[in-house]
Amino acid sequence: MPGEREVTVAGRGPTRQELIRRQRRSGFVGRRDEQALFREALQQPPEEATQFLFHIHGPGGVGKSTLARQLESAAREAGAITAYVDESVADPVEAMEAVSEQLTTQGAPSKEFDKAVAAYRQRRHEADSGLAEMGTSVASPDAGASAPAPSPSSMIVSQLGLAGLGMVPGVGAFAGAVSPGDLAAGADRLKAMLGARLRNHDDVRLVLSPLETLTPAFLNGLTDAARNRPWVVLIFDTYERTGPLLDTWLRDVLVTEKYGAIPANVLVVLAGQSRLDVRCWGDWLDLVTNLPLKVFNEDEARHLLAARGITDEPVVTLILKLSERLPVLVSMLAEAHPADPAEVNDPSDTAVERFLKWESDPARRAAALACALPLDLDEDILRAAVDAEAPADELFAWLRALPFVRAHSGRFVYHDVVRKVMLRLQRQQSPERWRSQHLRLADAYERRLEVMEASLGSGVGHWEDEHWRAARLHRAYHRLCADPRGALPGTLGELVSACLDGHATLHRWAGVLTRAGLDTESSQVSEVGRRLDAALGEPAPTIAVLTFLLSETDLTGQKRALAHSVRGSEYRRAEQHEQAVADYGRAITLGLEGSIAHIERGLVYLIDGQLQLAVADFTSVLEAEPEYEAALGLRALTYRNLNQYEEAIADLDRVLALDPDHALALTDRGVVHQACGRSAAALADFDQALTVEPDNPRALVERAAFHHTEGHLTEALADLDRALTVEPDDAYALTLRSGLHVERGRHTEALADLDRALTVNPESRWTLIRRASAHHLLGDLDAAATDYTRLLEIDPTHTRALLGRADTHRLQNRPSAALADLNRCLEASPDDEAALARRGHVHRLSGLYEDALADLDRIVELGHADGEIHLERAVVLHALGAPDSDPAVAHATELLESEAMAGEDTAAEDMADDLDAIWGELFLVHCLTPDWDKADRRLADFLAAQPLPGHLAQLLFELTALAALHPESPEHFSTYQHQLSEALASAREAVQAALPRSE
Repeated sequence: MPGEREVTVAGRGPTRQELIRRQRRSGFVGRRDEQALFREALQQPPEEATQFLFHIHGPGGVGKSTLARQLESAAREAGAITAYVDESVADPVEAMEAVSEQLTTQGAPSKEFDKAVAAYRQRRHEADSGLAEMGTSVASPDAGASAPAPSPSSMIVSQLGLAGLGMVPGVGAFAGAVSPGDLAAGADRLKAMLGARLRNHDDVRLVLSPLETLTPAFLNGLTDAARNRPWVVLIFDTYERTGPLLDTWLRDVLVTEKYGAIPANVLVVLAGQSRLDVRCWGDWLDLVTNLPLKVFNEDEARHLLAARGITDEPVVTLILKLSERLPVLVSMLAEAHPADPAEVNDPSDTAVERFLKWESDPARRAAALACALPLDLDEDILRAAVDAEAPADELFAWLRALPFVRAHSGRFVYHDVVRKVMLRLQRQQSPERWRSQHLRLADAYERRLEVMEASLGSGVGHWEDEHWRAARLHRAYHRLCADPRGALPGTLGELVSACLDGHATLHRWAGVLTRAGLDTESSQVSEVGRRLDAALGEPAPTIAVLTFLLSETDLTGQKRALAHSVRGSEYRRAEQHEQAVADYGRAITLGLEGSIAHIERGLVYLIDGQLQLAVADFTSVLEAEPEYEAALGLRALTYRNLNQYEEAIADLDRVLALDPDHALALTDRGVVHQACGRSAAALADFDQALTVEPDNPRALVERAAFHHTEGHLTEALADLDRALTVEPDDAYALTLRSGLHVERGRHTEALADLDRALTVNPESRWTLIRRASAHHLLGDLDAAATDYTRLLEIDPTHTRALLGRADTHRLQNRPSAALADLNRCLEASPDDEAALARRGHVHRLSGLYEDALADLDRIVELGHADGEIHLERAVVLHALGAPDSDPAVAHATELLESEAMAGEDTAAEDMADDLDAIWGELFLVHCLTPDWDKADRRLADFLAAQPLPGHLAQLLFELTALAALHPESPEHFSTYQHQLSEALASAREAVQAALPRSE
């Protein structure tokens, strides 16, 4: 009551009287069991609480939102801070933003998350606006009205994912340094392209995978908020709408460590009509506390009415009958405080009349009905919806106080039950007024769009702007309500454009169609909405939606062409290239405006190695738009892959004529100059690029690769160190630097770089094979085999991985497994000399001497046998007791001595590993002869070079196998084995000491 003072007993909290007053002020009656269960959870220590995830569910109108709000109030009374999220969010990023904003207002800001999400919005905008240069406008006509074209940038970034084959424009690091298999990975292509625009790999990851960056920052903010509070309570209302978009993310946050840890004193409430999706939550349903709601029982309904002062039995009986004990209707009918049944019942007996029974002003009654038409309300929309003389601000203030109107993300909405019956009444009473009111509201949103576009800039869509997106959605809804059949084709055309902005926007548009179908009772619109809902549940939802639109709706003209183009891009992202090319072809045949379909199809051809077709597509673009930089850059790359270097340089020259300081084009031209042997020109271009942008990581990495090729290891390492100072997680630069470390004998440093690179890009074939080789050289055969196996899971035909894993099997005495891998290699390439040599060796170790000799003789026939092959052949002949074994040994010795002399004369750092191997082989051949003095000298040479554990283990393995062929000299072999074993143990200790230690 006004002026009433709150009384508390010192040290004992609120008095009973105060608790009673709080209960009365809350206006909430019923659901006592649910409230008690929730309050009990709040009273438990977080580390002992087993109830931390509550799910309120039940049909519309039973009071789910009301109970959720009451639980929020209970949580705040218990000292918790809370956040309330409803269907205004369309994805996890928006949900996290909503939570963060509310916690900030309660004194728990998360600067880390706020900074990260601001960076995400900015980087996404930069990617969109920057990559817009790569596309031209695509027509986007609406039904009977001119509208902005969809943003080519959104098309590229959000859906089409133009391939960054190198850093567009042109060619570059990723095109020149990785295998065709790596080049075909869609995520890597897009990362490469975005890297050219955003310059920073952290930014690229932020744009492509925002949840991986934003969610840990969000959880850190929750941890800070929870540190000095008993509970943090997060409420997700209308979960039947947001659940499909939030389920997987929320589940991972709550019950897995995918994004990090969540504090134990975070409690979550979900409220929605449906039960939780078993496919997502099935393994975790035992953690959910279900709060199913039904209509009030009679005692609960009577209790609510009594709390509102309604105790007259005839009045109570009538309200119970009319409301059917649906909580929202019981509450609404009680708002008028009727004292007589006549004040409840009326001649029309309509729900609308019951809702407005207590309002006698005709203007206000009319306004309440008219304002049910919009999906949500602000004061401007009220002006458009209502013809009233009363000031709009006064009318809006009155409307907001109605019991069935609630706040909703800064705007206001009617309760679904009330809105539904009000819409039905108005549509039935005057179809013409219904139509004209919706057209007036559509025009209001059209004017709002015009104002926004004047500020945002016209000519393309503005999908990144949430207010622009919302205005388009509302305009489409009102057009559908005014004329369902006539507006449907145009709305479906807009739905095609919405596909360009991602899954969340597509869900919103499908939801508007579903809502319009229900509100108009149009079977045609409702069926489209139903089909869209079904399509959105498919594994590839955008493809399913576009397939439905193309096959079973009346899309025409540019919208049909655009739908084929967008679906083609979805197919390309799914690496279904045949379907992609077919769709691009249809889009082009239908006359799609702009160059996107040609650019995209050209990229597919380029990825698939159909280079002439790619050139034709890029040329078609350039015939229409001679200064289209992206097409010039991509055609330059294609020409380079065709070894048509002059044509590639000509295209890059055209890019540089448009912008002489284009650092990326300078870098790409340097790569092409290098490819055709023009070292001075290549270095000049790299240097010029770094003059324009001294810290450009692309240019630094490419110049490092150039220096590496030229043998300038110090300069190459300096450039890579500098590039990695700018971008510490550049996986390509890390892998390239690991190669320099290997050449300088810094194998543990190489391994550290490779570990970091694979943290950034876990499926890089190039990096995996390098790390496997590093593990192999450092003597960790298990780790090497793990990397080889992982690589073969990604690419089952990867020859180097099969050969490497076969070596690990061989050295671990698993000849059958080694043969299986080698046979896989030779099935694909019967004359693969490396595989033949290894198989010959495994056959020899298995006693299959004839098979071993056949493999080795085949290498000799091919004309590429070196000293190592002839040594292995000599060992086999010796084992067979063949008469020509001695000449074979002599020939192998001669070849190996010649190779050793050449290596010693060169004395280059990059020959060290080769000399190790040659000295080891000479040691073995002298053991075979036997010539123990020479064997002693060559073993001393080998050990003096401080070979790596892998080389020591290999030689020890070979020596042990050779000893079996010389049972007459056990003392010599035993001595050598002891020397090698000691050296191997020391080398392994040195490696372990050099490896970085985890804290």
